[in-house]
Amino acid sequence: MSDTSTDGGAPALPAPTGAGEGGEAAAAPGVDVGAVVLGALNRMRQGDVALALGVSAILVVLILPLPSWLLDVALAISITFSVMILMTCLFISRPLEFSSFPTVLLIATMLRLSLNLASTRLILAEGHEGTQAAGRVIEAFGNFVMGGNFVIGVIVFSILIIVNFIVITKGSGRIAEVAARFSLDAMPGKQMAIDADLSAGLINEDDARHRRRTLEDESTFFGAMDGAAKFVRGDAIAGLLITFINVIGGIIVGVAQNDLSFGEATQSYTLLTVGDGLVSQIPALIVSTASGLLVSKAGVVGSADKALFAQLSGYPKAMGLVSFLLLCLSLLPGLPMFPFLILSIITGTITWRLIHQNSLQETMAVEAAQRQEDEAPEVEEPISTALLIDELRIELGYGLLSLINDTRGHRLTDQIKALRRQIAGDMGFIMPSVRILDNMQLPASIYALRIKEVEAGRGDLRPDKLLVMDPQGGAIDLQGEATTEPTFNLPAMWVEETLREEASFRGYTVVDPPTVVTTHLTEVLRDNMADLLSYAATQRLLDDLPHEHHKLVEDVVPAQLSVTAVQRVLQRLLSERISIRDLPTILEGIAEAVGFTQNVVQIAEHVRARLARQISHASTSMNGYIPLVPLSPEWEQDFAEAIIGQGDEMQLAMAPTKLQEFIGRIREVFDELVNQGEIPVLLCSPAARPYVRSIIERIRPLTPVLSQNEIHPSAKIRTLAQI
Repeated sequence: MSDTSTDGGAPALPAPTGAGEGGEAAAAPGVDVGAVVLGALNRMRQGDVALALGVSAILVVLILPLPSWLLDVALAISITFSVMILMTCLFISRPLEFSSFPTVLLIATMLRLSLNLASTRLILAEGHEGTQAAGRVIEAFGNFVMGGNFVIGVIVFSILIIVNFIVITKGSGRIAEVAARFSLDAMPGKQMAIDADLSAGLINEDDARHRRRTLEDESTFFGAMDGAAKFVRGDAIAGLLITFINVIGGIIVGVAQNDLSFGEATQSYTLLTVGDGLVSQIPALIVSTASGLLVSKAGVVGSADKALFAQLSGYPKAMGLVSFLLLCLSLLPGLPMFPFLILSIITGTITWRLIHQNSLQETMAVEAAQRQEDEAPEVEEPISTALLIDELRIELGYGLLSLINDTRGHRLTDQIKALRRQIAGDMGFIMPSVRILDNMQLPASIYALRIKEVEAGRGDLRPDKLLVMDPQGGAIDLQGEATTEPTFNLPAMWVEETLREEASFRGYTVVDPPTVVTTHLTEVLRDNMADLLSYAATQRLLDDLPHEHHKLVEDVVPAQLSVTAVQRVLQRLLSERISIRDLPTILEGIAEAVGFTQNVVQIAEHVRARLARQISHASTSMNGYIPLVPLSPEWEQDFAEAIIGQGDEMQLAMAPTKLQEFIGRIREVFDELVNQGEIPVLLCSPAARPYVRSIIERIRPLTPVLSQNEIHPSAKIRTLAQI
């Protein structure tokens, strides 16, 4: 960077060319002319001085006459300036990079109008002397366009005016107007987006300040372009009026004052006027085109050639259709074949090159992505992933992978989806997602069911056979491989699929391997629903209640009882396979129970009483009654005396010998009733029921244990025996 002085003086000048060794300047008498010239040039480089002198020169031209040679130089400068504006608009990437365009447009317009006035003065004053009166530039343009016929010149000039005024200027002005309006309307939304990004931490203060400044500059630019478009429009109108005035005025001056004939005056003044108009309108047309390019660039980023060619070449099929249509046109009779055929070949070649280039780029992109993937360092899996636990998981031996992709419509995944819906409808419990994995450590035909990664069951399958069982538990009289059904440990047999109809005809139960797994999963799930009902699942159940029950939830949770306590109540119900689908009734029972206790066991017992209809219906046998086996008064007395403690400290303290006697009596009575085809229900007092259940679930987990409060008045009962 150049080093400037700090006292506000002019920049240091380079040493004169005559400096001797050691950097000392050679002595020269008088004024150092080189230093003066360099100082003047350095001052001229300062933009404010140059711009002030330029604008002043334009204003001087409006007042003082110019000689023809100076007018030629000024017209050349005007054309050069217009071409420079056009090239700048073509090469900028974004419109805001040329934000001074409205000012430049005003200066260019003033320059052309001042030169128009100067040329008009020369044409009217010296036009009788010949076509060179207004300079060589105007004469050359007039002769070149008119070709000796002023009518042709007038027509060509009129067409240029129409193209500039009606087509380019009007279109670019409309685009600038709409862009200004949309930019102003979108500013509040863009400001809010910047503030939102800043609040979210996506950008810092400097970025936000830069984006706001860019937004303000964009709005100001399009607003200025809307007004600057009027310069171009006014310039076109002024050029038309000036030309008309010059022609009429020139003829009058030539005939009346300079004694020219009407034909000579018309020929001379029309040539000069049309030449002058062309010299003015061609730069105006160039600047109008530049203005249109700038405002129509809109959101396109990049120079005009890159933006246009990149988008036009982005669809080789379109270019191919163009080539085909040109080929068809070249073959039509009456049309010249050569130009259309050449263009068809050119566009076809471009299409082939674009397709080849796109294919090459895609290949390179794939190779680059693959190379980047290969070179990328292996990201170590976070150790926290080792803490994740699958709530439900099925592990399959490699010989059972066909169960997942069974093409016969018995896919294991489909049956699990149906099971989730069934469990939700029956129990009101949302079954967790089941993860299915292959485990190479398992034998090929073995599957394992895991609850929270602890094995809860396993079985042996034959994926290409059917499992046949006798509902009565008898032997299977079919040819096959004897086995044991994994869910209920019943005797079964694997048979070929060709024996399906014969097995069904004999009254056997026939299931396919996916159904075996699903049935086993169902029983394991029902046994472990209480463990799978998490805090999050409980909260989700409460949140998913219909809107009319939200007030009930608000009154109970957490005002009277926490979500954790509600979870424990629901877990106690699920552990005995009681559906929690009627969650509003359960919450109502909880709301009643918390009025006199905070003990979860007592709350759950009270809720069971509220669910008496549901529990009685679930315990009713196929014969239409509840087969009851009540405890004798003696056992009721024994349990009442064995319960010690108060509140949450209550527990059963029964002698081991007494417990063994009770367990033996239960087994004796229930085995006898089961042999008679009954599924008995044990009945006891409400106070003893939780403790009796804790004993029964260890020896007969599927045996329902009810209290007198859980027998609904409308239920039919039958006492089968007594403990």
